Amino acid sequence: MKRILIIDDEVNVALLLSKFLTRNGFDVSTASSGTGGMEALKNGEYQLVLCDFRLEDTDGREMLRNIKIQYPKTGVIIITGYSDIKMAVELIKMGAYDYITKPLYPDEILNTINKALETHHALVEIDEEPQATILPEKAKANPVKKTVFAAEFVTGTSRASKELARQIELVAPTNYSVIILGESGTGKESVAKSIHLNSPRHNQPFIAMDCGSLTKELAASEFFGHEKGSFTGALYTKIGHFEMANGGTLFLDEVGNLSYEIQAALLRTVQERKVKRIGSTKEIDLDVRIIIATNENLQEGIQKGRFREDLYHRFNEFSIYMPPLRERGHDIILLAEHFLKIANQELGRNVESFSQEVVDCFMNYRWPGNIRELKNVIRRAALLAEGNEITLKALPLEMSTYKLSYETANHYTQHHHTTSHTEEAPEAKEPRHDLKNAALEAEYETIIRVLREVNFNKTKAAEILNIDRKTLYNKMKAINLK
Repeated sequence: MKRILIIDDEVNVALLLSKFLTRNGFDVSTASSGTGGMEALKNGEYQLVLCDFRLEDTDGREMLRNIKIQYPKTGVIIITGYSDIKMAVELIKMGAYDYITKPLYPDEILNTINKALETHHALVEIDEEPQATILPEKAKANPVKKTVFAAEFVTGTSRASKELARQIELVAPTNYSVIILGESGTGKESVAKSIHLNSPRHNQPFIAMDCGSLTKELAASEFFGHEKGSFTGALYTKIGHFEMANGGTLFLDEVGNLSYEIQAALLRTVQERKVKRIGSTKEIDLDVRIIIATNENLQEGIQKGRFREDLYHRFNEFSIYMPPLRERGHDIILLAEHFLKIANQELGRNVESFSQEVVDCFMNYRWPGNIRELKNVIRRAALLAEGNEITLKALPLEMSTYKLSYETANHYTQHHHTTSHTEEAPEAKEPRHDLKNAALEAEYETIIRVLREVNFNKTKAAEILNIDRKTLYNKMKAINLK
């Protein structure tokens, strides 16, 4: 069980936070002063410390310095008010993992803590690699370093997975900017984290930013930050993502969604390696490695004038292709087993395996949502499973329907293959091959194919089939397709 120490002189805050984290499976201790916190660290081993920035007998800066000197393997998260954000960012540069602001929100706290513990686990692995006392001269010149992957990254056995791991190991020690290409849900952020963890910047911040959710108005502030009062609504100074990531790695997800104007500002920052907050005249020197991810074809975006070619070439010092889940063979089952272990821990269950029907379904399904979809399917199935095995009825309707459709199509393929290569094959006189049934079968196949293409969105399917939604429901009912 992971041990966490909370240092906060507001006793009620510490108590509520302690109860919340205990309910979520952590072993939690509290201290109401800096002195008490250091005493607790002296008497017990903690993976993580949540420390309020303002304490009666000291402050967050002094606490961080002392913890890093005396307990370098312990992670630190700073709890701060909005007025202390600038100082909190400076503390991150001194070695704090992250900061959370008051008022405290449970989901944000839990997410930040879990990420901090993932990073802590990976860094401990790096630090605790066994060192040989006597090495041959060649081994001394070229020490073998174990590649460390992000906690959510599962190293597969397929050729595609091995090549992915090789590329991470190859590019991580460099300072190259990297473009990660692949469909949505393939695990691009976990690859970016793995690159960061194996780089010389591994003990500096890893800051992730979702460009797909940014409006044109918010993007500049999120990237570069702003000074208090620099525009209407700027009620406090905001530190931008570039500044937060200074010294470490900035991961930009879905960068193809950025407006052309923001791309121009981004290019200037990347070229000059300086950033200036909105409303400020002071330039801040940057030392940031940039990793971007996209599920769009940026080359096509360049041709259509949606993406700047000069920015693309700035980013494209190295590119990694993320294979979709359907191309990763038996890795699908390895990932499913990994997610099942996680789901068992979350739910307090003991589901041990998958039925052969489920395994076949997983291997034949197209996985349009890739690893993200698989994880959600496993979490749902673990909750619905009866007994210690996941069966077909615990899977979502679209998957069990897909399996039915796949088996039907496979049966037809085998039948036609057999009859076309056998001279004595009988004529198709079975009732299911009369004109009426043939039309129904063709209609069934068309409906199920279109439904799969639109991820079972019935409104879109009706539009493609050129029928109204009610008619589609009636036809689905007629062929017993729920």
